[in-house]
Amino acid sequence: MQAGDAKRMTVDLSDWPDLIVVLLGFRVGSLRGLPSFLRIGRGLAEIARDPPAGLLASFSCLHGWNHVGIRHYWRDLDSLEAFTRSMPHAGWWKDFLADRHGNGFWHEAYAARGGMEAIYVDMPAAPGLGAFAAPLPAHGPLLSSRGRLGR
Repeated sequence: MQAGDAKRMTVDLSDWPDLIVVLLGFRVGSLRGLPSFLRIGRGLAEIARDPPAGLLASFSCLHGWNHVGIRHYWRDLDSLEAFTRSMPHAGWWKDFLADRHGNGFWHEAYAARGGMEAIYVDMPAAPGLGAFAAPLPAHGPLLSSRGRLGR
């Protein structure tokens, strides 16, 4: 290969026609929110050690000094929903919604078969899609990923 020749690669996603990519973030809003953040961190470490069925890959990132993120690749929406509706995720979500301790959470999901959706909870400035798209209250069918994806 000569200098400047890039080795370009791509991927074959044909084995995952229903792939769902989820970007999410957790923003610590105050010192009071640190214990909640640490509980989530322990839970995410547990997921990394023992991935739930349907989770193909998971990557962590840092959006800011007080804002961590994760990127998940799920086999399909059913796998993602099964995870979010079971323990430990269902417990984390219930506890977080009951008392957010000044923290914020968001996620965006992108479906290989089409559709994108987002949810933002107590985020002072919504990132990603929320930075330019008009906000809507998450009620009724817009309360779930499936509803926001129009499924």
